[in-house]
Amino acid sequence: MGFGYKAVDSNRSTTQNCNAILTVIMQIRIRVCLAAAWLAVSPLNAQQLSQPEQAMVTYIKANEQASNDLLKQLVEINSGTRNILGVQAVGRVMLRELEDLGFKVKWVPMDEVKRAGVLVAEHPCPESGKCGKRMLLIGHMDTVFEKDSPFQSYTVDGHIATGPGTNDMKGGLVIMLYALRAMQAAGVLKQTDITIVLSGDEEAHGEPASISRRDMIAAAKHSDVALEFEGTPRVDGVFYGSVSRRSSITWKIKATGETGHSSGIFSESKGYGAIYEVARILDTFRTQLPEKYLTYNVGLLLGGTTVSVDSEGISGSATGKDNVISPTAYVSGDIRTISNEQTNRIESKMKAIVAEHLPKTNATIEFGEGYPAMAPTEDSRALLRMLNGANKSLGFAEMPELDPMKRGAGDISFVAEYLPGLAGIGATGEGAHAPGETVDLSAQPINTERAALLMYRLSQVNAKADLKSLYPATTAK
Repeated sequence: MGFGYKAVDSNRSTTQNCNAILTVIMQIRIRVCLAAAWLAVSPLNAQQLSQPEQAMVTYIKANEQASNDLLKQLVEINSGTRNILGVQAVGRVMLRELEDLGFKVKWVPMDEVKRAGVLVAEHPCPESGKCGKRMLLIGHMDTVFEKDSPFQSYTVDGHIATGPGTNDMKGGLVIMLYALRAMQAAGVLKQTDITIVLSGDEEAHGEPASISRRDMIAAAKHSDVALEFEGTPRVDGVFYGSVSRRSSITWKIKATGETGHSSGIFSESKGYGAIYEVARILDTFRTQLPEKYLTYNVGLLLGGTTVSVDSEGISGSATGKDNVISPTAYVSGDIRTISNEQTNRIESKMKAIVAEHLPKTNATIEFGEGYPAMAPTEDSRALLRMLNGANKSLGFAEMPELDPMKRGAGDISFVAEYLPGLAGIGATGEGAHAPGETVDLSAQPINTERAALLMYRLSQVNAKADLKSLYPATTAK
């Protein structure tokens, strides 16, 4: 830092030189004091790291390689949703890790919905009401890559690790564990109230959700905030925070019509046939449904003399002849909405459109259970501002709110009606759900540090405090 003073003139008297030196010293002292005062009030230094927080950061940095080793171990266990034994193997690793942290852990089988099960870990507050906000940590142990997938191996090239589930979401599981380990190393984990629920079927949840998400919903009802350790998005180098996730609801339409020689199509006796009825429905969806935050996709379409669809609705076959009016048709897809209110309204419009049949045809529509929506709320936005307070203390850039159109559905939506939450504070990578999925290992400690600070600070606020008051929209504390 330069202070702009001149060198002392050797030709001047001793008294003049001494006065000049004293003047320079006073200038330096004054400017140092001004700089110190500026630093004390600067927003950039509004929240410095406390001693426990510094200890957490030190632990995370010192254990970066160990956390990467654990990630490798988890990724090399195939845990496709339907690989029951594989998901359970990941569960055993997580169970041991959480028991070592002092959690009371149990495995809840999900045989009734043909899924591997759910891991529930509890760390109750030793003094009820004196551990700040009660936290629900959400994650999943399964991936989309089943045992027959050719994408199975884990490799590292520089700071990029490639492997099934590296990003979605075994990297997030490691972040969760090492944030908790850091809190334990700093001596602050003991004064927290945390429940962890790790599902074994997030990629294709067992139905009904009243069974497969029973433990998650129960935990939400006695928690104050939810933190989902799915991926932390990064766009053009900027990390984003998620306070909402759109729904994912499946639908299927079955249409019927009169059959006969093709020369009779559109006639009063034969009508339009099943395929034209489906075409009418889909085109009316296209023109009448559009609105903000809504998408609706067609995934499978079959029609002809005969139609056969498998039990899971993902493949089928059809037969037909060019000169025969098709008596049957089948189409399926999904809708994604920003709120459950939007879901209900769009479903009603779709039902009304389907009911307007072409002559001599009939059609019905059914909606699957799917994933509900996590609508954005001011409480969740306050939680994001709290996370950004941790980012500021760590010297990280602020995380803007992610457009919900840029990510899919997730487990946190099942509990969104009960408590506010953040929908992604886990790993950062690319290509989730596709062969070649990657995680940025250099981002792992960054995401771990901010998760640890956020959880610690949640444990320090008054249990009954309103986060919107502590972190109002006009400031980022």
